[in-house]
Amino acid sequence: MSGKLVSGMLLFVAIIAGALLYYLQVYGYYRIVEDTKNIDVKLVSSLSQKPVGIDYSAFRAIDSNSSPIRYRACFETEINLEQLSDNYVAASRVIPRNAPNWFDCFDAEQIAAALASDSARVFLGQKNIHFGVDRVVAITSDGRGYIWHELNDCGRKSYDGTVIGETCPQRSK
Repeated sequence: MSGKLVSGMLLFVAIIAGALLYYLQVYGYYRIVEDTKNIDVKLVSSLSQKPVGIDYSAFRAIDSNSSPIRYRACFETEINLEQLSDNYVAASRVIPRNAPNWFDCFDAEQIAAALASDSARVFLGQKNIHFGVDRVVAITSDGRGYIWHELNDCGRKSYDGTVIGETCPQRSK
């Protein structure tokens, strides 16, 4: 076999492998989440400390079984920020994670800019939706909402190898 033929075959295999890897990371593992009214958009109540559903519309979401932090969602709500701040638990300032480009309603840079300018606020949606992962909900002053998953203290400790301790819930098998 000539060197050109071997080089050509190696290049062909590398291109196919690269294209497959790109497809799997950007499209392959994601699935569309169906809207199940009053279940998908929840915020933790200041009174009960439990997640409760809020009114919303125009819900779109994606998720992946390959990672607990790949969930992204967009929605709209008529509830104003003052009512939300009075009734629901605020989350610490977090930076939204990027979504795939094809999920165009979720723009992490735009959400981060709204949070930085105080035209949006972040609320706790659900604590430990997966072990060490909280669901957070950002809502803008014009009623657009965004949901993503964020590692909490237990999750950060678990993934960096630090001893988890007694304050974290038991990890389900």
